[in-house]
Amino acid sequence: MGRQVPAVSRALDILELFLTGDETLAAPDVVRRLGLPRTTVHELLTTLAARNYLVPVPDQPGRYRLGVRTYQLGSRYAEQLDLAAEGRQVACEVAAICDETVHVALLEDTDVIYVAKVDSTHAVRMVSAAGRRLPAHCTAVGKMLLASLPPAELESRIDGRELVAMTPNSVTGHDALRAALAEIRERGVAVEHQESNPDVSCVAAPVRDSSGRVVAALSVSVPVIRWSEDRERELAELAAKGAADLSVRLGHRGTR
Repeated sequence: MGRQVPAVSRALDILELFLTGDETLAAPDVVRRLGLPRTTVHELLTTLAARNYLVPVPDQPGRYRLGVRTYQLGSRYAEQLDLAAEGRQVACEVAAICDETVHVALLEDTDVIYVAKVDSTHAVRMVSAAGRRLPAHCTAVGKMLLASLPPAELESRIDGRELVAMTPNSVTGHDALRAALAEIRERGVAVEHQESNPDVSCVAAPVRDSSGRVVAALSVSVPVIRWSEDRERELAELAAKGAADLSVRLGHRGTR
């Protein structure tokens, strides 16, 4: 049996403190509970945060909460990512109804990662793949997820970030993005017209976990040759229903 690495053990000890029910931790908490040197704790917290296993808590300097990496690892253990497995099943059901491409994606920093995809049977369809990463502000799923963040967390993610355009229709101004996200919160679904692909429009709805937190979004993507206002309304309802069904599969029982 190989030798255990003390630094790795200490980093895991910090992460396991969250298993006791703590939602946030600061360096003094870790020093007190684990008996580690203050300098070591700061270095470990900095490293964990740099790798997105922890993230700073907005408006609470020095405090950390679990980051998306821990969610991804835990979900991977649970049936090779329950979200992907359940998401694909729901995506299949939605795609069977509309015969368009359906995605499920989650947010990482300012990007979206597609964890499930079901294709349309049409000859003209969106070309994409599970595992692909795109700028959140250019996609319906991404804008839905950004709109679901608490205001302070949203600002911490986008402040000072360049909003790179993928097409001439992409949102590149921070004020324009904030306005778009406010509209999405009001409407409850997000729509994207040729912002990530010049030939495709999408509509997306939020997916919630057992706590009611938005953890993913489900979208329907349609080539512009099959897009219309009536089709948008129809698919918005279908995406919302699919997202609600996936939320139930993830343990959500409320209306929000």
